[in-house]
Amino acid sequence: QVQLVESGGGLVQAGGSLRLSCAASGVIFSYNDMGWYRQAPGKQRELVASITSGDNTNYANSVKGRFTISGDSAKFTMYLQMNNLKPEDTAVYYCTVRQGALTTWGQGTQVTVSS
Repeated sequence: QVQLVESGGGLVQAGGSLRLSCAASGVIFSYNDMGWYRQAPGKQRELVASITSGDNTNYANSVKGRFTISGDSAKFTMYLQMNNLKPEDTAVYYCTVRQGALTTWGQGTQVTVSS
């Protein structure tokens, strides 16, 4: 069973940067893709970025050009570099890994961007 632990969230001023990390542990033979989702208060959870096992990436339009997703397969760790943060980026950020029909979620890390 795979476990995911996010870290790197916090409070930052608008225009600042944060880097989120997602460490995976457990049995990982293969996976389809890993991703970052976020959920702001009163809003639905949305996909922020994803990366396939072949390193193909996908981004929400709202973060293109500001966020970068990457992975270190040797360390089983995924990152989300977030630059030029905006107050509307405030949310709980979750990492996921999809293995076939199974998606595993982390516990989330809070990102707060002050104006």
